[in-house]
Amino acid sequence: MHYVNEWTRVPRRDVIVTPSRFGRGIGRFTVVVSDACSDCLKCIAVCPESVFVVAGNKLMPPRDHLCLGINCANRADRCVKNCPESAIRVGQNPSARALGDKRWTADLLMSTWYMAETGMLPKHDIEYRIGDSGGGFDKLRFIFKRRGPASASEKDAIDTSVTLNKRHDSRWKIDIPIPIYGGGMSFGSVSQVTMLSRVRAFASWGSFTCTGEGGYPEALYPFDHHIITQVATGLFGVREETIQRVRIVEFKYAQGAKPGLGGHLLGPKVTEAVARIRETVPGSSLFSPFPFHSVYSVEDHKKHVDWIKAVNPRGLVSVKVSTPTDVDMVAVGSYYAGTHIVHIDGSYGGTGAAPDVAKKNIAMPIEYAIPKVHNFLLNEHLRDEITLIASGGIRTAYDVAKAIALGADGVVTGTSDLVSMECLRCHNCESGRGCARGIATTDPELTGLMELNWGTQRIINMLSCWQDQLKEILFRLGLSRIKDLVGRSDLLGHLDYTRDCPDDDIRRC
Repeated sequence: MHYVNEWTRVPRRDVIVTPSRFGRGIGRFTVVVSDACSDCLKCIAVCPESVFVVAGNKLMPPRDHLCLGINCANRADRCVKNCPESAIRVGQNPSARALGDKRWTADLLMSTWYMAETGMLPKHDIEYRIGDSGGGFDKLRFIFKRRGPASASEKDAIDTSVTLNKRHDSRWKIDIPIPIYGGGMSFGSVSQVTMLSRVRAFASWGSFTCTGEGGYPEALYPFDHHIITQVATGLFGVREETIQRVRIVEFKYAQGAKPGLGGHLLGPKVTEAVARIRETVPGSSLFSPFPFHSVYSVEDHKKHVDWIKAVNPRGLVSVKVSTPTDVDMVAVGSYYAGTHIVHIDGSYGGTGAAPDVAKKNIAMPIEYAIPKVHNFLLNEHLRDEITLIASGGIRTAYDVAKAIALGADGVVTGTSDLVSMECLRCHNCESGRGCARGIATTDPELTGLMELNWGTQRIINMLSCWQDQLKEILFRLGLSRIKDLVGRSDLLGHLDYTRDCPDDDIRRC
């Protein structure tokens, strides 16, 4: 399928309010207007968040996901008290209680949707920094040196850029303005509209997104400059022509959500279009082996890297690995094999297609793996020669900053991009028709639920809000560059071991 005109252009990264495509978003509160409403429209005049909208002279269903809550609504100058017919009721939204899990709580889902819609932080008391997992990033707090907020001029002076080639060789010199790029999600695991939404959004930020191991759809060709093409164990759709198109090529040796298991795409998701790009048979389940059966040593790995460098003389080489106990040795070996980027993928990542038994029991959590690799590279005097990228459960701007403080140069996102497009985290990604939101599907009817410009803008808005939060964090830490945060674990406190940042004062920490 070929996209033309504005669909193939890199959009501006301006924040544009982009409401839910389902009419009403899901929020913590619900606003009910009874039949007693006389359409006097006083509620519109007194609501500060535009919860109430009108078409002609008729009041439409309220956008209650924007509601600031029961206390606001019951104020003397707000909607409930000003309704002459007493037709407005505000209460807790029962749907919100059914959302989420310990890592992606209902608050994190709703706050991400709000950022994706408005480009701003939620205005009501909703947690947008941490989840409820009881460990990992959720137990880490920054020990800030000063209070915010930072002024606009102070934020403008803060640099959030990251260098992807530290080897000082003749290959591409690439800096990205935010310490984030999009992780591999293949055509087949997600729809082509989802892929295009992600690449257009990251391209607008001057960053990258990865094709995953499903080949290189022609619809992505206009964005070659912002694509990372992946060479994974299945070698689906891997051709010299696609390797030569891009500035970064990624070897995927393992995924943190399912290390040692390879990949699996069920037959119902292998449509004719997917099969054509992957050079296989429609309707047949596809398996990616583990590992590369041509790589059993660092020397074999170097042959792989040399192959890519010969095919693409200016391209950077990234290596994506999971987090075994010797991940530090893997990183050093990758450096000596000639790679530019070591991408370590922890156990918290993966979509709903990754089995829980693998996600919870095999790979090392990313908050342990990052400092392990960072410190080993420091001791080997190699840290300034290679870029360390982390992924595996990055949900918020605070997770981004914590990963960098532990030792990463930047991070890769995946699930958070899908959540910005209103993913519900229902864990049916592996099914051909399992994604009710038309994101992780190849079914033509379901993919029609999402419009490309809408999906693109939602991710742009979320990234804009994240960058603003990163600058606020750096300001409060007394830093002027994101690069100065790398490895500053002294700026982090753990709730189990420090009293510098008490758990009951999260807004301070």
